Amino acid sequence: MPKVRRGRKAPPEGWELVEPTLQDLQAKMREAENEGHEGKRKTESLWPVFRLHHQRSRYIFDMYHRRKAISRELYDYCCKEGYADVALIAKWRKVGYEKLCCLRCIQPKDMNFGTMCICRVPKEKLQEDKIVECLHCGCRGCASGS
Repeated sequence: MPKVRRGRKAPPEGWELVEPTLQDLQAKMREAENEGHEGKRKTESLWPVFRLHHQRSRYIFDMYHRRKAISRELYDYCCKEGYADVALIAKWRKVGYEKLCCLRCIQPKDMNFGTMCICRVPKEKLQEDKIVECLHCGCRGCASGS
């Protein structure tokens, strides 16, 4: 995940609307990055970072595509400056990937048997007493049937 950086170009009109939320999420991201990892698995220490990255991208996505509260210029600015993950947003716009948590969950090369992540399996197709948790991001199920 790229660091958020402010360019030299002034932000477009409407920036005041999204700036407080993005700054709050950035502060939470810094806390998650600096959090101790004692007693956690190696991948478990990155889960809060993945969740905040998803939350920040989802906020920009919802503001532009769902609520239509920000302009195209502001949306492009947020994507260019690294506030939103463009590849993840592109997947959210496709059928079946509306709730996708991260891009690693759909990359077969990262899985043991060359399949999708366990969190992509709809909950009704899993055992009832089994708790599903993605190894990469900690998601508990982002499939469309959940």
